Amino acid sequence: MSRRIVVTGASGNVGTSVVRELAADPSVGSITGIARRRPTWSCDKLTWRTADVAHDDLDPVFAGADVVIHLAWMIQPAREPVTTWQTNVLGSIRVFDAVARAGVPSLVYASSVGAYSPGPKDRTVTEDWPTHGWPGASYTREKSYVERVLDAYEQAHPDVRVVRMRPAFLFKRESASEQRRLFAGPLVRGGLVRFVPVVPDLPGLRLQALHTDDAARAYRLAALGDIRGPVNLAAAPVLDAHLLADLLGARVVKLPAWAVRGPLAAAWWLHATPAAPGLFDAALRLPLLDTTRARTELGWHPEHDAADAVAELLGGLRDGAGMATPPLTPDRSPA
Repeated sequence: MSRRIVVTGASGNVGTSVVRELAADPSVGSITGIARRRPTWSCDKLTWRTADVAHDDLDPVFAGADVVIHLAWMIQPAREPVTTWQTNVLGSIRVFDAVARAGVPSLVYASSVGAYSPGPKDRTVTEDWPTHGWPGASYTREKSYVERVLDAYEQAHPDVRVVRMRPAFLFKRESASEQRRLFAGPLVRGGLVRFVPVVPDLPGLRLQALHTDDAARAYRLAALGDIRGPVNLAAAPVLDAHLLADLLGARVVKLPAWAVRGPLAAAWWLHATPAAPGLFDAALRLPLLDTTRARTELGWHPEHDAADAVAELLGGLRDGAGMATPPLTPDRSPA
């Protein structure tokens, strides 16, 4: 059977990898990629549709689809939480409602490790860990809120198969310029990555990452399979100060969290960085994810380890890497 898949947010870090992964699957006949701004990049089986999930009519786009993969999400402008709420929360609700009206049988939603409540750093947690987020960051609040929306949605629409993908941090070379703009801002250029002398060893600095292409394979398996519910995605090893220092050729210095948070907060209030300090607070509290369900029920495993994913990102930052889509536009002068 030839499947028709609709992907919202198809022009971003995750979307471009998901679209390429779907295009390589012979059971997928066509892919409709939804983006607010039309890219010049494309691939086999892909047709672009320009639409904003927060405002435009999605019913005709979803009509006849076998699966909708909802990836559209705004991280910026973090200083305008009403704007991000309108796209991330209200836009997601509009997507979910349109899926039901159009009779789409399957919905795959991009949740996140950021939806989880603070958790342990010495062991992993499964998908039943609470998803109340961290209240100090709009990203984690919004991810948590959409989880609550889906709780009610699944009760109201038991005929829709809903999958909630909860990946760790997602990196690939082509996402480097976008992620620099989203989190570091104009004062941090890619060339500075070559000259990081110190990595702070902070309480709670134990994080997980995953190559975006590996996440995309999990999305394809979820979209074309029969799994339901939440699925954790992450790769080994766990990232800590010592591993990051090895990748950067830097040395490790043990510091309290406030010694880093203070300068980050000052940079935020001075408009020198777009990343709110609440994201830093959330990152130090994220639980580590158990990926048993993805491996056993999806038959998924990552082909890249977490260190490889970070190394790709760092190389991309140095080179100003990107793609020919508006979110992934390469930096013109990375140094």
